[in-house]
Amino acid sequence: MQYTTLGKTGLQVSVAGLGCGGYSRLGLSTGKSKAQSIALVQQAIDYGINFIDTARAYRTEGIVGQGLKGRNRDEFVVSTKTTIADDTGQKCPAQVIQELEASLRTMDLTFVDVFHLHGVQPSVYAHAVQNVVPVLLREREKGKFRFLGITEVPPKDPYHQTLEQAVQQDCFDVVMVAFHLMHQSAREKIFKHTLAKGIGVLNMFAVRLLFSAPGRLNHVVTQLINEGKLPAWLAEKEHPLGFLVRSGGACTIIDAAYRYCRHEPGTDVVLFGTGNPTHLHSNIDSILSPPLPAADLQRVRELFGALEDVGLDAPGQQRPA
Repeated sequence: MQYTTLGKTGLQVSVAGLGCGGYSRLGLSTGKSKAQSIALVQQAIDYGINFIDTARAYRTEGIVGQGLKGRNRDEFVVSTKTTIADDTGQKCPAQVIQELEASLRTMDLTFVDVFHLHGVQPSVYAHAVQNVVPVLLREREKGKFRFLGITEVPPKDPYHQTLEQAVQQDCFDVVMVAFHLMHQSAREKIFKHTLAKGIGVLNMFAVRLLFSAPGRLNHVVTQLINEGKLPAWLAEKEHPLGFLVRSGGACTIIDAAYRYCRHEPGTDVVLFGTGNPTHLHSNIDSILSPPLPAADLQRVRELFGALEDVGLDAPGQQRPA
């Protein structure tokens, strides 16, 4: 495993981070038992992953807690989150604190390393900063968490409006952002600011359905060609990103996608989710592999650098045809 420092937090974190939500939820959404999901967390740790990311909304905090039992607390970094708004409206600070405390009880931990405001939409960002953050910072002084983070909600905020505000302020130590081969806008909008200020960056959406679901990439590329956003010759290719898979390059599209994110300046941890032990191993191998060839990176930037809002579907959501 390779490790890096998460921004100015000083936390030494694995460059591959286990995400416990997404489509799989550690396999719980695909029929795996709790015992199998716990075993997968333990396997990830045995492979050297020390960054584990979960959330109240994922309903996997209990699995994480069981997977970490018996381990030295200093050997892993736990990140969890809670939303600050739901269908009934904005949550008051007291509710957010209650959920932080519930997370600690569920995982049987005395503190978490990073506590995020989860999926903060632009419309509630002011509420987050003005009402919730000051109260949470007092809870941090009590030792309930070490660093404060904020995550965007890509399907509803594809242009990084929330994080563009967050990186201009000093209250957030860590941000979680969507960035991938065909959605590169965070490079200019987010990374140049996080690098300058020492804000830690967690990269989500490196793969998701766009690069993993059969036929999905071809469908999306065809849409983009029809919209005039990509050159027509890509439609003639069996695999639109097939130029990345070659001797000296990537071995698969998924391999290319993980390597692309891992070596982007500004990315600290590439998060991935799975319930499959084989995929666990292969994803880690990709994240630990060298950068893609310079010529391939240039071509990716030329073809896809101007795209936004691509491959950002939420679980269960299908983009319109």
